Amino acid sequence: MWISFFKLRFFCCLLAVLMVVVLVINVTQVEYLDHETAAATFIDSGGQFVFSQVTGISRNPYCGYEHQTLSSRERLEEDSLLAALQWQVPDVGPVPFLKSTDPSSSYFVILNSAAFFKVGSQLEVLVHVQDFQRKPKKYGGDYLQARIHSPKLQAGAVGRVVDYQNGFYKVFFTLLWPGRVKVSISLVHPSEGIRVLQNLQEEKPDRVYFKSLFRSGRISETTECNVCLPGSLPLCNFTDLYTGEPWFCFKPKKLPCSSRINHFKGGYLKGLLTAAENAFFQSGVNIKMPINSSGPDWVTVIPRSIKDLVEFSLGSPKNVGPFLAVDQKHNILLKYRCHGPPIRFTTVFSNDLRYVANELNGIVGGKNTVVAIAVWSHFSTFPLEVYIRRLRNIRRAVVQLLDRSPKTVVVIRTANAQELGPEVSLFNSDWYNFQLDTILRKMFSGVGVYLVDAWEMTLAHYLPHKLHPDEVIVKNQLDMFLSFVCPLET
Repeated sequence: MWISFFKLRFFCCLLAVLMVVVLVINVTQVEYLDHETAAATFIDSGGQFVFSQVTGISRNPYCGYEHQTLSSRERLEEDSLLAALQWQVPDVGPVPFLKSTDPSSSYFVILNSAAFFKVGSQLEVLVHVQDFQRKPKKYGGDYLQARIHSPKLQAGAVGRVVDYQNGFYKVFFTLLWPGRVKVSISLVHPSEGIRVLQNLQEEKPDRVYFKSLFRSGRISETTECNVCLPGSLPLCNFTDLYTGEPWFCFKPKKLPCSSRINHFKGGYLKGLLTAAENAFFQSGVNIKMPINSSGPDWVTVIPRSIKDLVEFSLGSPKNVGPFLAVDQKHNILLKYRCHGPPIRFTTVFSNDLRYVANELNGIVGGKNTVVAIAVWSHFSTFPLEVYIRRLRNIRRAVVQLLDRSPKTVVVIRTANAQELGPEVSLFNSDWYNFQLDTILRKMFSGVGVYLVDAWEMTLAHYLPHKLHPDEVIVKNQLDMFLSFVCPLET
């Protein structure tokens, strides 16, 4: 009898243990489902994913960029892109301000000067940079912008700059229109400033930070978010399931990850530079300053022989969308929405966060479908691999769209130059955007898309550079876009 009682007691205890185990498993599963793939993850101080104390699941290496899975072709492409953007700034050690590039004492000269040039001929300009002691510099690495323009004709074009790494630069222009053509050369950043920007790009990719609001009932919390969040605090993983685009937020203390309401810009980090480094970023001294000519700065070029669209209000917030417009007379439907995070300009509801690649996968396409894409500005503070990954996903979706609907027209707008000051230079410098623009052109070369060259349009134009260009420049961009949509032969 005692033996039977002991066996029954042992069986009951075992059953109780099994019930507790099953309960724990079910609770864990419910928590996982409640998070809707927004799982809590831990990252150690070295930036590596470790086993989560909550779920017991191993995570991928930190950020996923150093260890992301790439095909041999993708790896070769990425290496090629990064190699092409290796800015040649010699390691000369700390350089005092007085020995940095001075645009006011530097100069340029037109080399192949002639009485007249014909439309289509080449113009060569030599630039010689000097420091603030008016001594010639012996190394290169400065970021120059060059253009030719005729203000009366509202015409302009950019030049190709070649750095000889000895303080001399040569600029090549193609003369595209007749009349009096003026040459303008500007120093955007001295090489000493470029070294600072390189360090910021590699060591401070979080200098623009983002946040999200989490809310459930009367409880609300706001936490920081970004592509990468180093540290040992638990995270919410909002990585896109289809594209694999990483996005994380620090996990709220009292709320689940699934309670995220929105995404918005948190702000910009301050105090990024030392006093010595600040000297290389002075408005009116060495940021986007003109370099004067030592002789004539113009040439004469002679010629050769020869509204019905109505917006349909959806009550969407400014910039974010979605927006909708209809032209019933011409059977046109226009849709717009912003790309997925990172987004700086405003607060975005979580349900409105859409990645471009995912949107493209939902388009049928065809001869009556036109897709316009613009993705660059909000990526200027991140390492280049972040932008490469985003474009790789977009390119894959574009290729698939053109495979299933070859007559679809896909147009991509490039980056553009903007006004710069000491602070803006650290977050949105033209040097950063020049890198993004180069990557975009290389990655979409040969894909079968059209480019609206906003970079050249803003750089060549006589109007001041702006992040959002003036109306006349926007009209030029629209005219080029429409030339792809409605070519003359049709």
